[in-house]
Amino acid sequence: MLLCGPSGSGKSLLAARSGLPVLRLDDFYKEGTDPSLPLVPQSSDIDWDHPDSWDADAAVAAITELCRTGRTPVPVYDIALSARTGEETVDIGRTPLFLAEGVFAAELVSRCRDLDVLADALCLSRGPLTTFRRRFLRDLREGRKSVPFLLRRGWRLMRRERSVIARQTALGAHVCDRDEAMGRLAAAAAGRCATARTAV
Repeated sequence: MLLCGPSGSGKSLLAARSGLPVLRLDDFYKEGTDPSLPLVPQSSDIDWDHPDSWDADAAVAAITELCRTGRTPVPVYDIALSARTGEETVDIGRTPLFLAEGVFAAELVSRCRDLDVLADALCLSRGPLTTFRRRFLRDLREGRKSVPFLLRRGWRLMRRERSVIARQTALGAHVCDRDEAMGRLAAAAAGRCATARTAV
């Protein structure tokens, strides 16, 4: 199961409540020193909300390995430092379904479908104002970036949220709220348990 949605929409909380093993796709961000990182237009800020700030190939490789063997090494990423600080192993055992969640999960829909490992793709939506508030409080609490950066980013993302969701929908994700997402997760888990094949 791929779970995307705007930053602050509640993806991580939903993933934790799902009871499924979770692959955190945000751990595949590029490091802050990477020269290929995109910038916000007319600004010196790195655009961490652009897909080019993230390593899609490494994420697909990890998903494929989890589906094939049930375990894979993944980076540990510190968002406040914009750096990878280590590596850990994600082990899902024989679970037939796991959740890969992150802002850019929709970028992987077609690739996972082509690899025949996709069970479903969901885009969580809570509304721009709710998402802005949740995102800002979370980022402030976790010390992710400076307050001015968070305010600039939050305002920019609030204005762009509808276009972000439209893009994720166009890439193949189904837009839903928390309750519908939980229902689709449960249905997918039940279906995969019946067929006993691992999928994301």
